[in-house]
Amino acid sequence: MKTGFVGIFGRPNAGKSTLLNSLMGEKLAIISPKVQTTRHRIRAFLNGEGYQIILSDTPGIIRPEYKLHEKMMKAVKSSLEDTDLALLITDVREDAMLSHDIFTALKLKVPAIVLVNKCDRVSEDEVKKKVEFFRSQSYSLDVLAISAFKQQDWKPLLDIIIQHLPEGEAFFPDDEMTDMPTRFFVGEMIREKMYSMFEDEIPYQTTVIVTDFKEKESLIKITAEIVVQRESQKAIILGEKGKTIKKLGTDSRMNIEAFLGSKVFLELFVKVRPKWRDNELHLREYGYGN
Repeated sequence: MKTGFVGIFGRPNAGKSTLLNSLMGEKLAIISPKVQTTRHRIRAFLNGEGYQIILSDTPGIIRPEYKLHEKMMKAVKSSLEDTDLALLITDVREDAMLSHDIFTALKLKVPAIVLVNKCDRVSEDEVKKKVEFFRSQSYSLDVLAISAFKQQDWKPLLDIIIQHLPEGEAFFPDDEMTDMPTRFFVGEMIREKMYSMFEDEIPYQTTVIVTDFKEKESLIKITAEIVVQRESQKAIILGEKGKTIKKLGTDSRMNIEAFLGSKVFLELFVKVRPKWRDNELHLREYGYGN
């Protein structure tokens, strides 16, 4: 039995969450073209014949500007500490040195596979140049060119991962896919819809807290709070006569029902908490750890 922890690291929008979802065959991490979508470390368990891979999707590595950013970077550090193998993912269209500097700064003490992502969007020559660049780096055990969004055959990557995992018993039951609570995924689905509906300022300055989750015979009743920093943001989310928050609730509910396999009654409220991203007590209350 091969089992171990595999961390996914890279710059914002490199494709970490898309890779996790594709490997799992299930949407566990929310995705948006906007950066800093992932705020938590999300662990997923990939089970197969003779192996269990514990994957960790981590926030994109940035220079912290708020306490929230500091919490996000602590999630990256936490994942580094228990990683047996690192997947270093980079966008093939970006300057290779941007990712190289980050990968070097990680000071990895474990083997690493560099994944040059979004290779379907550039020429073969450009892919070859990037692969050769990262193959020459000391932190690279191997380099693979991938398209996390389109790719379906992950056997070459899985073979390399399994080869370099330690032997041992599985850490989690093989019928479990993650150790994150259902409430977490519900909140994330609402937040994902906010990224698609609103301009940059709103998603970055909000968070979603599921305050009530009750399973009944015919449906699941969910109440969630959308936390914003200013009254003007609350007004934008509510919309004229509540039209915008109604659409947000309807779109979110459809995704939540598909995820839970059950009919859902969803109630959304908006709460103003000034500068919550820099408030230690609020951050702890909203599940952003120590």
